[in-house]
Amino acid sequence: MSFSKASLFDFPLPKPLVLSHPSSVFASKRFVTKPIPGLSPTVLLPTRPTQIIAKSSSVTVQPVSEDASEEDHQSKDVSGDSIRRRFLDFYASRGHKILPSASLVPEDPTVLLTIAGMLQFKPVFLGKVPRQVPCATTAQRCIRTNDLENVGKTARHHTFFEMLGNFSFGDYFKKEAIKWAWELSTVEFSLPADRVWVSIYEDDDEAFEIWKNEVGVPVERIKRMGEADNFWTSGPTGPCGPCSELYYDFHPERGCNEDVDLGDDSRFIEFYNLVFMQYNKTEDGLLEPLKQKNIDTGLGLERIAQILQKVPNNYETDLIYPIIGKVLELANISYDSASDKAKTSLKVIADHMRAVVYLISDGVVPSNIGRGYVVRRLIRRAVRKGKSLGINGDGRGAFLPVVAEKVIEMSTYIDPDVKLKAPRILEEIRQEEVHFNKTLERGEKLLEQKLGDALSTGGKKPCLSGKDAFVLYDTYGFPVEITAEVAEERGVSIDMDGFEAEMENQRRQSQAAHNVVKLTVEDGDDIMKNIDDTEFLGYDSLSASAVVKSLLVGGKPVVRVTEGSEVEILLDRTPFYAESGGQIADHGFMYVNGSQDDDAVVKVSDVQKSLKIFVHKGIVKSGALEVGKEVEAAVDADLRQRAKVHHTATHLLQSALKKVVGQETSQAGSLVAFDRLRFDFNFNRPLLDGELEEIEGLINRWIGDATRLETKVLPLADAKKAGAIAMFGEKYDDEVRVVEVPGVSMELCGGTHVGNTAEIRAFKIISEQGIASGIRRIEAVAGEAFIEYINSRDSQMKRLCSTLKVKAEDVTNRVENLLEELRTARKEASDLRSKAAVYRASVISNKAFTVGTSQTVRVLVESMDDTDADSLKSAAEHLVSTLEEPVAVVLGSCPDKDKVSLVAAFSPGVVSLGVQAGKFIGSIAKLCGGGGGGKPNFAQAGGRKPENLSSALEKAREELVASLSEKLG
Repeated sequence: MSFSKASLFDFPLPKPLVLSHPSSVFASKRFVTKPIPGLSPTVLLPTRPTQIIAKSSSVTVQPVSEDASEEDHQSKDVSGDSIRRRFLDFYASRGHKILPSASLVPEDPTVLLTIAGMLQFKPVFLGKVPRQVPCATTAQRCIRTNDLENVGKTARHHTFFEMLGNFSFGDYFKKEAIKWAWELSTVEFSLPADRVWVSIYEDDDEAFEIWKNEVGVPVERIKRMGEADNFWTSGPTGPCGPCSELYYDFHPERGCNEDVDLGDDSRFIEFYNLVFMQYNKTEDGLLEPLKQKNIDTGLGLERIAQILQKVPNNYETDLIYPIIGKVLELANISYDSASDKAKTSLKVIADHMRAVVYLISDGVVPSNIGRGYVVRRLIRRAVRKGKSLGINGDGRGAFLPVVAEKVIEMSTYIDPDVKLKAPRILEEIRQEEVHFNKTLERGEKLLEQKLGDALSTGGKKPCLSGKDAFVLYDTYGFPVEITAEVAEERGVSIDMDGFEAEMENQRRQSQAAHNVVKLTVEDGDDIMKNIDDTEFLGYDSLSASAVVKSLLVGGKPVVRVTEGSEVEILLDRTPFYAESGGQIADHGFMYVNGSQDDDAVVKVSDVQKSLKIFVHKGIVKSGALEVGKEVEAAVDADLRQRAKVHHTATHLLQSALKKVVGQETSQAGSLVAFDRLRFDFNFNRPLLDGELEEIEGLINRWIGDATRLETKVLPLADAKKAGAIAMFGEKYDDEVRVVEVPGVSMELCGGTHVGNTAEIRAFKIISEQGIASGIRRIEAVAGEAFIEYINSRDSQMKRLCSTLKVKAEDVTNRVENLLEELRTARKEASDLRSKAAVYRASVISNKAFTVGTSQTVRVLVESMDDTDADSLKSAAEHLVSTLEEPVAVVLGSCPDKDKVSLVAAFSPGVVSLGVQAGKFIGSIAKLCGGGGGGKPNFAQAGGRKPENLSSALEKAREELVASLSEKLG
């Protein structure tokens, strides 16, 4: 974890805000959807602090005044971009370092998405990494989906929002945090002091005294609240502390009596939360004072914008309303005339597209699992809301990219990288929307049918089964939440337990085995505290003497291990590269030379990193190993060279891709192994053969240029300024390692590399395929792996030539001729089987019987032994065409020992009676352990229980006779 991804004042300054509003920032209660003709725009410039205010005892605070400074409020720019800038400048002028927003994909493996501003600092708060700065301030992009059903319905719920925060890592504490929060609110943002209320933890007398005596907030506007509302914890144990929250009062005329409820959303909005992290919670529940007290705060940008811009909800601020305006254009409606339901749809689309754009920008693509499912779910909700507004989309069947363009246009001061990634973002959204539209109609029809079935049961509580909800999710791509929304509109509930059971069953069936080695240390925290960081020597040496600092067996520390033990070894220094940045770990050996009993050899098969401590996983092949012993650690040089070759080739591959298919292409994952390399990248179509050849040609030319690599360590800001590309998934410190192939590639990379491109020898792409929506994968070989690949292919070609008795250059023609001969033979065989089946059908046609009296139907239900499915179809069609109309034919066969084929063919006269082949055959197939369906006049089905065919055909005969008899009267 590092805070070095930006320097002080790393964010760009906002441009002047131009608003199409008369006289003031918000003369009316909401934005107008289109500029007013002839109106001169008002240009407002952001204000900036004019002096540095010292911390600690010299904190200055604006005294409480009951007179609202409306003139002050109107004199400052209250655009969303300006509010963000003013907040950051306010704390920067008080010694805080401005750090950039962390990615929406967090480093923390316990959290799916970044949900709060403090998340990137969690390791510091937990004491797992040292602080890099004493205090910081950020504008953090956040995603939360736990209140999804409230988005658009309330004034303040969002999936995407920005959290402005100021953080202290053992620097200042409660007094400064409270005073600065008050000064920011009432002076910098000019909120009327008599409209700001505060809450504190019920036992936090210190905070009460500061608010009352030093800030001057009247006692009646300070509310004590319980643990559920005003006490923050990081988990069952660990750092925790009381909170103090600031609320804005929209209706001060309602008074300040004791019954005032700060949770009343119609009157109050919480806009700033201060967490005083001052305790450590032990396992027995005791609160011990922390040696280093921390501050963690969060101010909701959308909320403070609503207050300052004087609009009725967050959605009508300049942060979101321009996006709604774009949706209004597409729907050809006005905001003022829209119904409440339509306004909710407008807000949902705007909110969801903000989330989707920034998630895709951070590398998350639509899928059915994890973060990708969040993106897919949001896009599909937005599509449905758009359809409810009558939006049909562009010529390619999508409208969300048009909305996304507005989000991207507004992204400059939130994340400047978004505009650089715009083509990929828009194409991902378009593809997902078009794909969803293709299944939406079928899925909606099925959902409507299932909801109708549920309602027709006549029960008091109609319910859609979990299995049906899962089919909609798994087959038609309906997120269960969307199914639930539609069902709720119809008054139907969903069996969520049943749905989860189906999901769990699918997870078990599709779970793939992963060869992942993890450090399983039961007393890991204690061990890591007592072990210094491992010194890595592997860039310059493949062997080194080192001292054993700790041994672990089964996750528990031990002092000594003997032959046969699987062990994890922590050294003070190592030449072994630990798995990271896509590159797998080195293999090798550790040797201990001592007395005869103490000699030991350990085979190392994996190395992982926990923070900066290297954990070597291996097995003791002989002798014994003890803590404190000196070992000779030796990396397998051949395997290291293979990894170096493939890692450098990966850098060349990324450069070649950008040159051939476009600079917007970016890495989405990689694997650098001994036998191959794998490179995942964002692209929306398969690469053409010509493009692959061009990529290979470029890389092999660069290899042949014998260019010497340059490796240097630079400050992160300097490396980025020089144009170095960050590798996917890597985290960087203040000082970064830059690997450059001059004139070709420059990347931030901690991996191992060749000294000269000539060491790679040659490069060959062995596959290119899609692995997810908008994600392609290239696998390739280089160096020794390339030689092995070519030799293997050459050997296979020689065997093929020998078998076909042709030269290598004639293999293609020979294979094509053989395939044509095979297709001809198969067609002839199929024709013969069909003719035989038709003949057998003619023989059994005399078994047809009639049903009915005044009006009759000819019926034939028979078995045709081992006839295959295609021939069975031909036989049924022949019988319908030759027997007297109307006629109903049902045939069955067992083409294989574990296979049943069924077919139903009904003439138009039978279908006109209301008897349909598609509906009829499904229930019969179930008796044979299968299913199927089709059209009213023809249907096929299958099964897995041949032993039940006879009884199934008898059942078919009975049901068909009964159904026809009823229809015929």
